Amino acid sequence: MREGRLFKIMYYLLDKGSANAPELARKFEVSVRTIYRDVEALSGAGIPVYTEPGRNGGIYLMRDFTLDRAAFSEEEKQKILTAIQSLKAAPNLDNSDVLNKLSALFKTGADDWLEVDFSRWGYKPDDNARFDLFKSAITSRRSVKIVYAGANGDVGERIVQPLKLSYKSRAWYLKAYCTEKNAYRVFKLDRILDFELSDAFFPPRAYPEPEETSGPESENITLLFPKEMTYRIYDEFDNRQVSRTADGELLVHARLPVDSWLTGFLLSFGANVTVLEPSYIRELLAKEAELIYKKNKT
Repeated sequence: MREGRLFKIMYYLLDKGSANAPELARKFEVSVRTIYRDVEALSGAGIPVYTEPGRNGGIYLMRDFTLDRAAFSEEEKQKILTAIQSLKAAPNLDNSDVLNKLSALFKTGADDWLEVDFSRWGYKPDDNARFDLFKSAITSRRSVKIVYAGANGDVGERIVQPLKLSYKSRAWYLKAYCTEKNAYRVFKLDRILDFELSDAFFPPRAYPEPEETSGPESENITLLFPKEMTYRIYDEFDNRQVSRTADGELLVHARLPVDSWLTGFLLSFGANVTVLEPSYIRELLAKEAELIYKKNKT
C-alpha cells in the first residue's frame, strides 16, 4: 500500500514540478505527517526530493530528474515502445523521435514486428488528408461542411460538429453532431465525398456512447458456401461462426442486420451462397437477383 503511494507521489511531482504537504495529503487521503514520512522515505531511497520551508515553500524534485528506466519491467518497456510505434499509422503523428529517445533510455529497441496502415490501396494521400482535416476539426472544435452519401442512396450537404474518429471493422467512422438533424450521428469516412473546414466554432461536448449502437434489426442467419469460397469466408466471418459439412462446404451461422446492406452483401457472393435460414431472406435475395437479371438481360 505504502510503496504504491510513494510511486504515485513521485509521479505527481514529476508531472506538477512541486506540491505542498496539505495538497498531497488531500490527494492521497493521508495525514500531513504521513506525507512528510513518505518524503523522507523517497529521499532515503535515492530520489532527489527535498522540501523548502516558508509561505511559498513546498516539496520538490530536483530539476532535470528523470524516472529511472529500472522502474519499468522489460514487458512494460516493450508495451510502451509498441504503443508509440503503432501511432505512426495515423498521418502527422510520427513519433520517431519519442520512440528513439525512449529506446535509448530503456537501452532496448522496439521489435519491428508491427506495421499498421489504415489507408486504402492507392488512396493513401487522399485518406490521410481526410483524416488530418477531421482530426484538426475535432481538436479545434470547428464545424465541417460535408457532402455525404447516405445508406438510403441520398447524397446531400450537411454541417457537422466532429467529435471523435473511430476505427471499426476495417473502416473509419466520424462520430459527430449533425446540425441538420439536431442529433448525434455516425458517418462512414469513405462516404464523405467532399468536405470543407468552416470558420464556425462549437462548444465542447462529448459524443454519448450508447450501450448498444442503435440500427436495423438483426437476425440469426444460416448460410452455405462451397469450399472454393474459403478465402473469402474467413475475410468476412469469425472462425467461430464457420463449420464444415461432410462434403467440405462451409456452413456459417451469424447474426446480421436485416436491411439493404444485407442484400447487397449476399449478392456479392453471386451464385456461391445459399441462404438456408430464414426463408424470407432467401426469397428477398431471389427477387433482387431476378430484378438484376431483367434489368441486364439482352
